[in-house]
Amino acid sequence: MGVKVGVIKDDVELDSTLKALARQVAGKGCGALVMFMGFVKGVVDGSAVKELVYEAHESYALEKLREIGEWAIKEFGVEDVVILHRVGALRPGDPTVYVIVTAVTRGKAFEAAAQVLERVKHEAPIYKLEVREDGEYWVLGDGRRLRRGNVEGGGAEA
Repeated sequence: MGVKVGVIKDDVELDSTLKALARQVAGKGCGALVMFMGFVKGVVDGSAVKELVYEAHESYALEKLREIGEWAIKEFGVEDVVILHRVGALRPGDPTVYVIVTAVTRGKAFEAAAQVLERVKHEAPIYKLEVREDGEYWVLGDGRRLRRGNVEGGGAEA
């Protein structure tokens, strides 16, 4: 498989996806599959989250996700990297991002998955608006939040 990426609106059927991937790589000497799934938090800074709205520049996001996956294969010597990022309005508990890595050893798989996720969070042109009971906030890759509306007015609130 190598690298598989997607910017998707629907959820992923994990059981069959993970089993198929494991079967594909077992014959190549792989014995590890690491999966990370991020999901929408229900509370941030003491305020209830109503939804998280993801938007992406899809063609550039796919290009960047593929670049990150290819980098991980070369950098860590893993077999496969799957990066799937959801878009649209998601509610607390809904999955947002999947990173799946297969490798010969679990150490390589865990290390690659962690680094892939960090790069996705900081480099992919995927934007999120957090709609909370206390307002709306643009969420930056480093966890910083800017109140929506103040950006246009020249001031920003963290």
